[in-house]
Amino acid sequence: MRSTVNEALQKLTDNPGALFFKMMEHGSMSVEIYRPLKTDLQTPHLQDELYVIISGSGEFLNNGVRSPFGPGDMLFVPAGIEHRFENFTDDFAAWVIFYGPNEGESPKL
Repeated sequence: MRSTVNEALQKLTDNPGALFFKMMEHGSMSVEIYRPLKTDLQTPHLQDELYVIISGSGEFLNNGVRSPFGPGDMLFVPAGIEHRFENFTDDFAAWVIFYGPNEGESPKL
């Protein structure tokens, strides 16, 4: 499987109002492009997630800790933890990788 940033951003452009678009999936892993508009309203997720910042900058609130972020940064959020992007620039976009068992679910062997 292969996906480029340009292909992913085009999917968002082709779906007006979409903040994210799932680009690939395999087993418990999925990869999305994420581009919130003005405000990040997400809530905690059932899986661990990894963000890779494509463009833009701002602040990332993760379990009460605020950190700056910019292009190329990687941010980890364990399942069930409150987090969001704040004070981000209009060009903000990130890859989001969800993986692992859903919170409270035993790993499948």
